[in-house]
Formats: sequence, C-alpha cells, structure tokens
Amino acid sequence: MCCVGRRARAQEAGVIADLWLASRHAAPGMPPSAHSDDDVRVWIRELLMPSCEVWVATECDVAVGMLALKAHRIEQLYVAPASQRRGHGSRLLAVVQGSRASLELWTFESNLGARRFYEAHGFRWEGTSSSDNEERVPALLYRW
Repeated sequence: MCCVGRRARAQEAGVIADLWLASRHAAPGMPPSAHSDDDVRVWIRELLMPSCEVWVATECDVAVGMLALKAHRIEQLYVAPASQRRGHGSRLLAVVQGSRASLELWTFESNLGARRFYEAHGFRWEGTSSSDNEERVPALLYRW
C-alpha cells in the first residue's frame, strides 16, 4: 500500500536513523548534530524507539518520514529529502493531532522551513526560547 502512516517496527530503526540523518544533513538552517552518525543510529535504536511512540510515513512500504511522540511532546519529525513536499509530514502530524488534545515541540530558530510547516498546521510559538540543547543554539517552543 502506498502513502500511509503507521506505527514503526523495532526492526526499522536503521531505516529511520538513515532518513533522520539525511533530513538533518539536507535541511537549510539546521545546525550540525552534536553526535556522530553512528551515535545517532545507536540512540534511535536503543533510546528513541523504546521510549517514544514512533510513527512512520511510507511510500509503497518504504519508510520515508518519522515522528517520535512522548506523551504530548513531539520529540522528532523528519521526512527524507527526496520525499518532502508530498504530505508525509502533514499526515504524521494529523495522526498525532487526532490522538491528543494538545501538543508541543521545540524547533531550532534558524530552521525557517520547519517553523513555517508547524505554523501552517496550527502550532504557535509561545514566546519561549532556549539554547539548552545539545547543539547549544536557540530553539523555540511551539504549542498546538
């Protein structure tokens, strides 16, 4: 089946890490990761996947987007560069917006594309910013 959103499977950790890395590396305004690619792969497999509700957007059974949710906080949302602007991020957001009364997330101030995306989906910057992240760059708190 093409173009669906579903819960991620543990064995997809490597694919999810690859699309996370590709998306971060390609995003304009995204600060470099504070960790090596290998460390990111371990983090996704051993920490993120077990501790979050992870959803994937797929094209013909291939994961092309991912969203990690913990309680009411979106921890991660990335779509593979070649699959962007096809509604995958919107579909993932719709899944979690349909299951929560409110959501929040942090996004880097310099990542204008992400800020526009979230604002177009009803998220609003709450006026809170912080550089208390691993990258040590300003990030903004958004709520829906």
